[in-house]
Amino acid sequence: MSRFEFRGTSRTGQTISGVRVAASREALDSTLRRESITPLKIVEKGREIAIPKFKWGEKVKAKELAVFTRQFSVMIDAGLPLVQCLEILSSQQENKAFARMLAGVRGTVEGGSSLANALRQHPKAFDDLYTNMVEAGESGGILDTILQRLSTYIEKAVKLKRSVQSAMIYPAAVVLIAAGVVTLLLWKVVPIFTTLFAGLGVALPLPTRIVIALSHFVASFGPILIVLVILLGVGLRWYYRTTSGRMVIDALILKIPVLGSVMRKISVARFSRTLGTLITSGVPMLEAMDITSRTSGNAVVERAIAQVRKAIEGGRTIVDPLRETGVFPNMVVQMIGVGEHTGALDAMLQKVADFYEDEVDAAVGDLLTALEPMIILFLGVVVGGVVISMYLPLFSLIGKLAG
Repeated sequence: MSRFEFRGTSRTGQTISGVRVAASREALDSTLRRESITPLKIVEKGREIAIPKFKWGEKVKAKELAVFTRQFSVMIDAGLPLVQCLEILSSQQENKAFARMLAGVRGTVEGGSSLANALRQHPKAFDDLYTNMVEAGESGGILDTILQRLSTYIEKAVKLKRSVQSAMIYPAAVVLIAAGVVTLLLWKVVPIFTTLFAGLGVALPLPTRIVIALSHFVASFGPILIVLVILLGVGLRWYYRTTSGRMVIDALILKIPVLGSVMRKISVARFSRTLGTLITSGVPMLEAMDITSRTSGNAVVERAIAQVRKAIEGGRTIVDPLRETGVFPNMVVQMIGVGEHTGALDAMLQKVADFYEDEVDAAVGDLLTALEPMIILFLGVVVGGVVISMYLPLFSLIGKLAG
């Protein structure tokens, strides 16, 4: 890439000048003419050392990507040139990493590259699904429509992700808080009562002796336990990153009562929404299946989709391989079969996705409603049990003094 200083006239006769990055003088000439600027002078200033790239560790939130995509589609639909759209959107971004990345995309497009290839240089923000749909939109001349579909897809994906977080984070947070409270009681409060009981010389009931023994254990081995828990978490995370580990853990998640059913519905909704969006956008079936499997979010579902793709590549229809996997519910298979026979597979997949997203919302609400009294009971039994066991000797002592 090189830097060029240019001067030209707009359609209204206004003189426009500046510095642009492009692969060649001819590429910049072509870009300027697409923007309705007639070049009068183009002078190379030197090689561009580096175009701002998406730095490691910097993330673009899905919500930011959805807003960008929606704004991008509106600008394209209004007839603004592609480079000008990217320039405006990059200048408006509050996320500096995203702004630098969009500036890099703009520079690549100015150099004569397609938008899809420019976006592929930033895979941490624009995944295969995004770039393939953009490529299909560019090829078919319906980029604005494709971008609208993409923004809708991302917004629905964000909503689905929030459902997963609601189903997982709330009970996990309550259990962690309960564990912290019990640990604090055993570590700081129980030793005070232990000293008091030793001075009084009273006989301790079994629950009190158990709590005191746990207190001694926490005081003696607490730091070791904390290290072991951290190591266990790191080990599980490392194991989950392996192919076999991810398969084992994801399979176990799907078998958990109630929660497993919710996670299966989430996977089906994500599969249907992704595949339907890709097919509607004109992405070839086999390529769409590849992308869908990588975005399924569950190794078991990913393997099942890969098996279906292989069967389709061998000349089979999609229905029978889906049924053979045993992962997808019969209703989903039947609806997809109807869509395939009627030539409306993309529309049917979107309806399946809508249905299962509603099912996920209802299931998460029911799950949280059922968990709330169970969690309250759990906290009452655990925390209340520790407190009551420490007061039992005092109740016994008060009874003796009263007698």
